[in-house]
Amino acid sequence: MVCRKRRKVKLLSARVVDDKKTTTKNKKVKLEAQTWSDLPIELLELILCRLSLEDNIRSSVACKRWNTAAISVRVVNQSPWLMYFPKFGNMYEFYDPAQRKTYSLELPELYGSRVCYTRDGWLLLYRPRTNRVFFFDPFSQEVVKLPRFELTYQIVAFSCAPTSNTCVVFTVRHVSPTIVAISTCHPGATEWVTVNYQNRLPFVSSIWNKIVFCNGFFYCLSLTGWLGVFDPLERTWSVLAVPPPKCPENFFAKNWWKGKFMSEHNGDILVIYTCCSENPIIFKLDQPKMVWREMKTLDGMTLFASFLSSHSRTDLPGMMRNSVYFSKVRFFGKRCISYSLNDCRYYPCKQCYDWGEQDPFENIWIEPPEDLSAFI
Repeated sequence: MVCRKRRKVKLLSARVVDDKKTTTKNKKVKLEAQTWSDLPIELLELILCRLSLEDNIRSSVACKRWNTAAISVRVVNQSPWLMYFPKFGNMYEFYDPAQRKTYSLELPELYGSRVCYTRDGWLLLYRPRTNRVFFFDPFSQEVVKLPRFELTYQIVAFSCAPTSNTCVVFTVRHVSPTIVAISTCHPGATEWVTVNYQNRLPFVSSIWNKIVFCNGFFYCLSLTGWLGVFDPLERTWSVLAVPPPKCPENFFAKNWWKGKFMSEHNGDILVIYTCCSENPIIFKLDQPKMVWREMKTLDGMTLFASFLSSHSRTDLPGMMRNSVYFSKVRFFGKRCISYSLNDCRYYPCKQCYDWGEQDPFENIWIEPPEDLSAFI
């Protein structure tokens, strides 16, 4: 009896060993049969997002799965650069958040100037001592002058590059809560035109206001969140009956009026509210219903926020999408403060920032040049 039991045990153990060998062989066969197309989609996107546009297009023809992954991370646009204005000297730094690189240019033409706005790669600058207002392209060093004008506490913007015959420069300041003074000018003009407008709703302005040009109109967010609109063709002004965006009470603590940013994207008006102790809140203006809607996602878009002008981009590297990049760099110029709507957190971690501590004229986002040879 004992011998029979031993034989059964040996047979069972032999079968188990055989089954294990068969399973191991099957696994090896399956592993050998796997191809590059079987890579996990997350790993595949991580690899493809680091390729140039040309290599990305080439890789997309490998198979259907690679095509889908390549298109999802394809970089078509270039992110704006953060331009720093030095307190002393003529050396200006440009930070590229996508490559995490810093470039330098010597620009003595900007000595004694204060930045007001950027658009289409052009700076709008003001010299307080002489009241000189002018456009400047830092990469081509081209200058376009405007008539002298005193810019004190006005906020300023322009509609498009000064080389266009449709370029309009717009500035607004409040005379009283119910009256604003609006001044406009254009390249080639001999003087500024200033007109006072009556408001139906209170509108108080300051350098912390936000302004964008969208759908042929200048939109301006007041100190308390009311939205003013100026039509440069009809020369009309109105304050929309749209209640300011609703935020938690702690957003109205110290320096609450400084941590607001405004941008536009494909005809949509976007506002970013920040607080040093909370995650930012992004609102989009529902124009048909005239209400602000909170956005939980940017649908792959990236916002670049700074005090005097902000920008939006699509088709950037996958890791930059659905995020807001702020005009502050940490870790010795190696990392831009950003907020990811996917992860609901700041990067680097615990980088909530009190914007009241920053000089509004310290830096500004600007579109980079197409040719980078001057920086190599």
